[in-house]
Amino acid sequence: MAEEEEKKIDTKKEKDSSSEDVVIVEAEVVEDKEEKKVAKPKRKVRKKKATAEEKEAEKEVEAERPKKKVAKKRIKVEEKEEAETPKEKKKVEGEKPKEEEKEEEKEEEEAEEEEGEEEEEKEEIEIIEEEEEYKVKIKPELSEELKHELEIRRGIKKKTPDFKRQEWFRYKRLGEAWRRPRGLHSKMRKHKGYRQDVVSVGYGSPKGARDLHPSGFEEVMVYNAKDLDKIDPKSQAARVGHSVGTRKRTEIEEKAEEKGIRVLNPRRS
Repeated sequence: MAEEEEKKIDTKKEKDSSSEDVVIVEAEVVEDKEEKKVAKPKRKVRKKKATAEEKEAEKEVEAERPKKKVAKKRIKVEEKEEAETPKEKKKVEGEKPKEEEKEEEKEEEEAEEEEGEEEEEKEEIEIIEEEEEYKVKIKPELSEELKHELEIRRGIKKKTPDFKRQEWFRYKRLGEAWRRPRGLHSKMRKHKGYRQDVVSVGYGSPKGARDLHPSGFEEVMVYNAKDLDKIDPKSQAARVGHSVGTRKRTEIEEKAEEKGIRVLNPRRS
């Protein structure tokens, strides 16, 4: 028992000694930190003083630099002036008359171009004067009923769709020209709503205005000058056949002017 008590006392002393050492070490660390803190501002002050001196030295150097550059530029300018010999000056003076000659040539060319443009404008004015004046086309003598029917027909034509052949979009060989659908199972023949429109009675024009030209004339085919004798100029107009040549066509048009007959497809001059 006595031995155990002695061991406990020894352990307590060791703990106490270790704690004291720690305290001493901590105190030393704190003292070192305080010394460092005190020493830092001294170093900063020294650096600031050094930087201020350096700045002053740099300013003095910069103040001296531009003076040197200006001196170099002045030297270069003086060298260039000396390099220009009297021969070069003569050449510069001799180039002036050449430039003046070029300017005179340009002025002459511009004057010639202006004269040429004025002549072209005069020619254009003369050509316009030679052109024939617009002649009013001959119009038919129509009754009030026929005029009313023509107005109705114009309104119907605006609403009528473009009638195209069945499946014109599928086969190029068919074309767009209208053909009546004849298929046994054709949805177009049965007038299904999702198919295109079919030619029917409802799209027809009034009976009196059928087969008339939009101007109101009744068209008569003409192949020679003698066919004009059958035409009534008040209600009928001539349409020259496409197989007629230029010689007969000129004869037909000349004779039609004499008789006051309108030609619906004259040759454009």
